[in-house]
Amino acid sequence: MTDGTPVLYGIKACNTMKKARAWLDAQGVAYRFHDYKSAGIDRAHLEKWCAEHGWQVVLNRAGTTFRKLDDTQKADLDQARAIELMLAQPSMIKRPVLDLGERSLVGFKPELYSAALA
Repeated sequence: MTDGTPVLYGIKACNTMKKARAWLDAQGVAYRFHDYKSAGIDRAHLEKWCAEHGWQVVLNRAGTTFRKLDDTQKADLDQARAIELMLAQPSMIKRPVLDLGERSLVGFKPELYSAALA
């Protein structure tokens, strides 16, 4: 977020993303959408989000992409390995991530969005 406009990171087809976008639209919140499945994501964003929330929150271990990994790829995870996995396959990033500049929100909960954007 460089111009004060929040950036919503995620994947266009994701149901949770659709809920977050519909909520932002209904509240009249201007935002930019970054589809990291088509546009990718850089290491700097992942490092920032992991530093703020912990890699365990940012890495979507419940998703299909992560569950399809073989056990050796899932074993002994730490932040560095988690970031490599998310760089290689951005669909492993929990979504959405709403970047507000000074902080970000991971996942979608209307009450947290409401409080953060008040």
